[in-house]
Amino acid sequence: MINTNITKFRDDIYNVFKQTILFNEPVNISTKDGNAILLSEKDYRGLMETLYLINQPGMKDKLIDGKNTPIVGCVNEDSVEW
Repeated sequence: MINTNITKFRDDIYNVFKQTILFNEPVNISTKDGNAILLSEKDYRGLMETLYLINQPGMKDKLIDGKNTPIVGCVNEDSVEW
């Protein structure tokens, strides 16, 4: 995570946004009133999807089981109907 203050952020806002979008690097912007985080849209959408999935009943356990399943125990991608 990149840390900056509001003055430096304001002085270089275009480049900070560009870096955040290109490299998905969050930016912590500090002010005298508190901090804010700048995220790329891709990171934000991923975070929202993760929160959605984790809040589905039983999904967390299914994801952990899937992560721990050896490749030989997985279904072939060609046999899955999308």
